[in-house]
Amino acid sequence: MMLLLGIAAPLFALDLETARSKGLAGEVDNGLLSVPPGAPADAQALITTINNSRRAEYAKVAAKNNLELDAVGGMMFQKIYARLPVGTWVQMQGKWAKKAE
Repeated sequence: MMLLLGIAAPLFALDLETARSKGLAGEVDNGLLSVPPGAPADAQALITTINNSRRAEYAKVAAKNNLELDAVGGMMFQKIYARLPVGTWVQMQGKWAKKAE
């Protein structure tokens, strides 16, 4: 039974697309993720892991192109935003809303 549970556990692991679609994770205009208002912190571990990866990647791009880290995050948010489905939580200029189009 333990072996079966060990194999099945990854099947139930939360991924970014699922977290976004369930309203557990939202994109912020700095290129990072956060927990949207009123959402439980169920995706916090996933958000932290992805944010750490994004920060590392943004730092590489910033150093390579002589840019500020915040500028890279903002540019990445624009790219991410364009691909987000309608209804995804986004925070822009400190205000949360669901993407309308």
